[in-house]
This record gives sequence, structure tokens and C-alpha cells, in this order.
Amino acid sequence: MTSKDDGWYRKRGYLHFDHPIGYKKARKIVANPKAVAKHSFWPLIHYEITTPKITKNSAGDVVRKEKARPIAYASHLDSHIYAYYAQILAELYENRLAALGIGEHVSAFRSLGKSNIEFARDAFKSISEFGPCAVVGVDITGFFDNLDHAILKMQWSSVLGEPQLPHDHFAVFKSLTRFALVSRESLYDQLGISKHNPKNGRDRICKPEEFHSLVRKTGLISSNKGSKGIPQGTPISALLSNIYMIEFDKRMAEVVSEWGGRYFRYCDDMLFIVPQEFEKTVGGMVTTEIKALKLAINPKKTEIRLFSKNAEGGLHSNQPIQYLGFLFDGQQILLRSAALSRYSDRMKRGVKLARRTCGKRNTARINRGQHPRPLYKQKLYERYSHFGRRNFVRYGLRAADIMDSKAIKRQLKPLWKNLQNEIEK
Repeated sequence: MTSKDDGWYRKRGYLHFDHPIGYKKARKIVANPKAVAKHSFWPLIHYEITTPKITKNSAGDVVRKEKARPIAYASHLDSHIYAYYAQILAELYENRLAALGIGEHVSAFRSLGKSNIEFARDAFKSISEFGPCAVVGVDITGFFDNLDHAILKMQWSSVLGEPQLPHDHFAVFKSLTRFALVSRESLYDQLGISKHNPKNGRDRICKPEEFHSLVRKTGLISSNKGSKGIPQGTPISALLSNIYMIEFDKRMAEVVSEWGGRYFRYCDDMLFIVPQEFEKTVGGMVTTEIKALKLAINPKKTEIRLFSKNAEGGLHSNQPIQYLGFLFDGQQILLRSAALSRYSDRMKRGVKLARRTCGKRNTARINRGQHPRPLYKQKLYERYSHFGRRNFVRYGLRAADIMDSKAIKRQLKPLWKNLQNEIEK
């Protein structure tokens, strides 16, 4: 068997406390329950990505804030262990969903061959097919940070069909619930590692003896000592969040089906399509069931929309419903205005940086007696226009095609001109 046969193994090029490890050596460890049970997991390295968050206040004014998104990543061997056990649990989880008949209700973190575009399209199609209805969107507050360890352990054992976790599974569970973290910035500062060129000839952050003397003994490591929360970003975290929600998904699917409705969940984002007489019942039911999982819904993100027949016989809502980054009012599907604003902000900052860089280079060229060069546009086009392969505009065009949405294409049409105007400033 080669690494191509095992979906759990993939090479990772980042720096961590251990060396990258080959397939044969990794498999020798991950496939040995006794070795995993005795394995000492390294601390996760974490950092934050700050992204602009654009919303509207009660007066309808656009409010720009910054949202910090935590990123944590495991060591090379630890990641292989997590991926291997995720593969084992994923098959058992899919079997459980099939046995319960609820596979169609859960979409995130599964190998379904679809993206959030298709999942949103399917949900909106269900609304259209349902006819007059109430659609309730619910979001869980701090999902991964609030997963209760006792409930997770119980559900994990249940998926395995065991009264308690075997020693190897318990070792993996313990590493994810009592996880240790070290800040990448503090770590690099402590070890004198360049943030711009961290590798610089090294294939690990430090030797074991340096880890103990310069990292552990200097207080750089923090541990999760509470009874809830697992780290986001490991190869098994997303699957565990689905396993955690099995009984909830079963309950929601049963109740909503009794009402003649539909239920969709994508991670912590849920959508309920029900007859209008259940409009006010949904919220209370979800709140009660979520509370039983020791979680809470975010009231600021709860949306209730009524879809009714319009004069032409089609559907129309009092306000568009939002799901997975898209809006639907019964007639058309749109990108969220906040997504367009974020793109605009990123594009303007990117063009401004490119112009500033070009100016500095041309000043140096002039000082050397050389002619200045025009702004290099290719990278700007790749990042902020339809000429790129993976960017917001390309994503929007793909969504427009998949959803057959002329409205999205109209939203995207001005972006090329806006980019040109920004470049020509």
C-alpha cells in the first residue's frame, strides 16, 4: 500500500517541533494502537488572521470592523495521527447517518463532491419547491470553543460502538480536549526565527532539548484546562463537530419532517424550512435542544423570513434569507453585500500597495539613471479580476453559473471597471 492509497497521508511543508515524516514511518505509528496510546502530542502552534468584517447597524449605515480568526496547526506526526483516526471515524459516522436516514440534512465536512455554492443552491431550491413557508436561519455561538468534552466523548464512543473509548482513541481525544498552544509570534521571537523567512535551512523549529529549555520552561505554552472546547484546524476537528451533533441532527430531522418541513445544517449554520404556522415554534425548539448540548444560539444572527405567493404566482419574502454567504428572496439569488464590500476593500488596498511598491522601485531606477516602468498589472488582474483562477470574482462567476443567477452576474459586472479606475488613480 502506498500513500496514494491512504487518504490520511499528505506531505506538509510547514515548520513545527518535529521533522516532516515519510509515509512508511508514519503508517508504522498511526496504524499501531499501542504506539498511539503512548504517543506524546506536541503543542499546537497558533496565530491569528485578521479580516475585515462589514455589517450594517440599525440605522442602515455600513460599519467596518476587524475580526480575528484563530489558526492552529499540529506537528507533522500528530497531524498524520489525527488524519488517520479521522478516516476511521468518518466511515463509521457515514454509516451512522445512513442508519438514521439523516445524511441529506448534514452537508459540511463530508466527501459529498459539493461546495457551499451547491449546498446553498439546494436549500434555496427546497424553499422554491415548498411554496409559502417560514424559513428560519440559526447560528451557534462559538461552536468549536464550546463543545462539551463529556458529550463529545460519549458521542465518539457511540460511533465506535464501544461503552468507552479504547486507549488509542482516548489518547487522541485527550490531546484535543486538553490541548496545548504556543503562539507562533512569541515562539519565533524566543528562538530568533525570522518571520519572513522562517525555514532558512531548517526543517524543524528547534531540537527537543531547546524545546524544554527555551519553550516549555519559559512559559510560552498555555493549556486548555476547562471542560469544553477543541482546537479548529486539525485534520479531525471538523469531523468531531459533526459527531458531536448526531443526536441533535436526528432530533431536528424528525421534528421538522413531522411538520412537513426541511432541515439543513452546515457546521454551525442551520436552516429550517417549515409551514408558516411553525414560524415561532422553531426558535424555542432549537434553543431547548441546543441547550441540552451545552451550546447556545446567537440571537443576533437568527433570521425569520416568511415566503408568500406574489401577484404573479411566484414566491417572495419579506426580507431575503441568508445562507452560506448568499441571499435569496424567492425570486433571485445574490451575493451578500458585505462580501462585495470586503472584496472592494481588499482590492483597493492591494492596488494601493502595488502603486506604492512601483513608485519606490521607479525612484530607485531613476536614481540609477534608468527609465521608470509602468505599474505591473498581471498580479492585480490575477487577484482581483476574472482573469485569475482562484479569487472572489471567479468564485462569484462560478456561483452565478451553478445557481443560474443573472443577479449575481449583475453584481459582479462593475468590479472590472472599479479595478481599472483604482489602477488609473
